[in-house]
Amino acid sequence: MRVSQTYAMAASVAALCVAAPTALYLLKPKTNSIAASSPKETVIAAVPMAPAQPVGRVEPARPDNVSGTGIAGSPAPTQPTAALPTPVAAPEPVAKQDELAKVATDAGRADKPATPAVSPPATTESNRLVDELKRKAETDRSTAMSVRERNSQLLAQATVQGEVRRPATVPAPGMAMAGAPLTAADARPVERKYRSSSANQMAFGALDTPNIAPEWGKSRLGGQIAVASPPPPSDSIARPHIDQGRDQFETSAPNPVKSVADEPVSTFSIDVDTASYSFVRRSLNGGRLPPKGAVRVEEMINYFPYDYARPESAAEPFRANVQVFPSPWNASNQLVHIGLKGYDLKSAERPRANLVFLVDISGSMGPEDRLPLLKNAFRMLLDNLRPNDTVSIVTYANGSDVRLQPTMVAAKSSILAAIDSLRAGGSTHGAQGITDAYKVAEANFDKAAVNRVILATDGDWNVGITNRDQLKGFIERKRETGIFLSILGVGMGNHNDALMQTLAQSGNGAAAYIDTLNEARKVLVDEASSTLFPIAKDVKIQLEFNPARVSEYRLIGYETRLLKREDFNNDKVDAGDVGSGHSVTAIYEITPVNAPKLADDLRYQPRPAAAPARPPVVDAKAAEIGFLKLRYKLPKEEASRLATFAIGPEQERRAVAEASTEARFSTAVAAFGQLLGGQAHMKGYTFDDVIALANSAKGEDPFGYRAEFVNLVRLAKTASASVAPR
Repeated sequence: MRVSQTYAMAASVAALCVAAPTALYLLKPKTNSIAASSPKETVIAAVPMAPAQPVGRVEPARPDNVSGTGIAGSPAPTQPTAALPTPVAAPEPVAKQDELAKVATDAGRADKPATPAVSPPATTESNRLVDELKRKAETDRSTAMSVRERNSQLLAQATVQGEVRRPATVPAPGMAMAGAPLTAADARPVERKYRSSSANQMAFGALDTPNIAPEWGKSRLGGQIAVASPPPPSDSIARPHIDQGRDQFETSAPNPVKSVADEPVSTFSIDVDTASYSFVRRSLNGGRLPPKGAVRVEEMINYFPYDYARPESAAEPFRANVQVFPSPWNASNQLVHIGLKGYDLKSAERPRANLVFLVDISGSMGPEDRLPLLKNAFRMLLDNLRPNDTVSIVTYANGSDVRLQPTMVAAKSSILAAIDSLRAGGSTHGAQGITDAYKVAEANFDKAAVNRVILATDGDWNVGITNRDQLKGFIERKRETGIFLSILGVGMGNHNDALMQTLAQSGNGAAAYIDTLNEARKVLVDEASSTLFPIAKDVKIQLEFNPARVSEYRLIGYETRLLKREDFNNDKVDAGDVGSGHSVTAIYEITPVNAPKLADDLRYQPRPAAAPARPPVVDAKAAEIGFLKLRYKLPKEEASRLATFAIGPEQERRAVAEASTEARFSTAVAAFGQLLGGQAHMKGYTFDDVIALANSAKGEDPFGYRAEFVNLVRLAKTASASVAPR
């Protein structure tokens, strides 16, 4: 309702600004030049008065005859013409002046008549002009109503479909425009660029800030129309905007609570992706809660480096660190905290790198947080590579192009020149780009090197093969040749996270989301070794729980990484990779025997006998909580290796405070992820509880990641208090 009122007010003001000068011209007493009547009189050409250009007016859409706007559609003369001798017309009576003024007011978008070729005619000709003006006003009024109705329909349609978008530029508050594109003076730039719908090329959207939400449409007369919505109530200044435009995420239900009596074994693939945390951070810093599908708890936990005990050699690629302590959100339960630390390759042990930068340069990559950010990220990565490493650059937009053939990093200036030359524009033929990138990697393949394609994109593919299963199959086949794929995601509004996750998992690589230059430095400089150089591949975890100690369990996160029990020993089943120096964390919540169960016992199944509080020490196996098994392959091997660890009383802690700093902080992150995802297992645990636990476990925090986390929890607390439950 407010939008319609705003539009009507703008149209009325425009009508007065445009039509008033025309009406004044018609009302002005006519002066005709009569050449033969008197030597003192001169020939005068009638020149109409140009209307003023008021600030913020609604400019009318131009008719087809853009060279001149005559009432009947005829062009205006290029030169003033001498008036023919005609009798002087008497001024219009007051009644006629009132009628003309009323017509001009009702016109809505009355165009000014073209410059007459002769002096205005007598009263009969004025009557004809008035009739023309009335017809023109009626037509324009009907057209304006149609445009308003169409805009309302499009806004309703966009809201229902969930595809709320916005154009590249947004008018200043209170401005409305039609018939001409925005100019630098009339509009202000925004952070992101949005594409219009392919169906109708209409764009509706909302700003990042909740105070201004312009609606956009396209007039049938040509040009865009933008009407600023009224500001929200004063009590909603901090209200977050949850809609993420066209971002695509897959929502997975949280892992269920399982009975040890029915299913004692849990199997999953490890995950070292970090994209979820970065996207969640960007959403919260933008004042809005992230979509539930964007919250993957395991990625949030594994975003942080942890100082777990390290293995001593590459032959032992990682070491397991296990602790068991009470759950902070359910005192009756315990958490089994598993931390793996990867072997950190020494500089002399690091293999050569054969890297192919596959860069999306389509039109959607134009904003500063996309292609310009990636170019800076690649420049930083070059500083972390060695002179004998090789870099190639393949780009894709409407098609694919090899911008830089394989070049040694020693020729850094050539690589930098190729990076600097990248410009955004065109559609998104991602499949063709991937095909060409793998061809370049294969042509320069080195068995002794790490051969990797790094795909940098916002994930919006709209040309060529877009079917996820086809792309997944292609990348899986290339993975078998020894060429891996990593993902650098950027942008917000059309970020296809679901596709990026699929491609990274299929390509034995990690998926990271870069929202700032600091994040680019973290991924490509501080953690370059873990990002680029694997120390183990196809890493799987299997945990068997002892029914004498545990009655129930649930795995926190890893919903998309679950494996069948028989997949653990099958070397053909793909799993996650661990990079040099990388840490991986997994957390189970368990219900000890004799503690209140989360799920009721079955009526017709035999119940296990009550177990003593602590089994006799003489039976070491009975005292174990569970048995942990790790299966992995070394980077150049295809046969897996097995490592096992018993989880017994020596890993147990009586209180949360007795757990290590690393275990407590990762638990705080796990709690935060579950709260953001709206999980029902938190038993009244709050954001304040998360803040308190995280603050107690900040540790040294040399890069400030943990302090930043605490601030994000505070932002989430504010945002969640300002919106209705999702």
